[in-house]
Amino acid sequence: MSELLTSSFRFADPRDLADLRTFATRAKAIDDGAIRLQAAGSVIAAYVCVLRPRILGESTPTILGLRTMALAAPSETDVTVPLSAVLDRLARARTDDAELPVPPTTVTESWTGVGAPRSGWELLGSVPDAALKDAAEAGIAEVARLVPDSPGAHMVNNARAAVWGRPFDGTGLPAGAAFAALALGFLADGDQKLYRAGRWFRLSGSRGHVLARTGSGLL
Repeated sequence: MSELLTSSFRFADPRDLADLRTFATRAKAIDDGAIRLQAAGSVIAAYVCVLRPRILGESTPTILGLRTMALAAPSETDVTVPLSAVLDRLARARTDDAELPVPPTTVTESWTGVGAPRSGWELLGSVPDAALKDAAEAGIAEVARLVPDSPGAHMVNNARAAVWGRPFDGTGLPAGAAFAALALGFLADGDQKLYRAGRWFRLSGSRGHVLARTGSGLL
């Protein structure tokens, strides 16, 4: 990870700051973890982790959510900070604000060390939002049935791995990608473009992207 080179990000459109607040709020509801803010030139990419393996040999795929936004001024910054710290700053922003102060406290997350490829993506086709929504809701219900009222961490991890590591369809896309798309608010009434590059899959729509890395074990 590169050294932090800026104390704040200035967005080209104040509405992007509001969109980032929604994205971070949804991500925190899934996993009270971290957000990676990676700026390159006039574009900033915000990554969050929805699912990841937590036990050696576990088959849970690594599932990331991604939103990209335009910056008013170029920046070369790559920093991972707590979601709660970003949301604290966004909560103080006014409607017309377009600047996000960068939290001073950084964190180390294993999922930030394995980046999805930036090129070499092959378009596999389109997946209807309705099909992804149905798969996500069915998976949520199945996890709830598999997990008792007072489960241990091992049982929860096994249930999530079994359900969300299962292929969504014949392409091999993990079902956890459907869960991420629903939970992060990326689904509407259209389609998501499905791409693949090696072990990575990508669902891309107008509201954001879901990146899924297949394979078992810790990162």
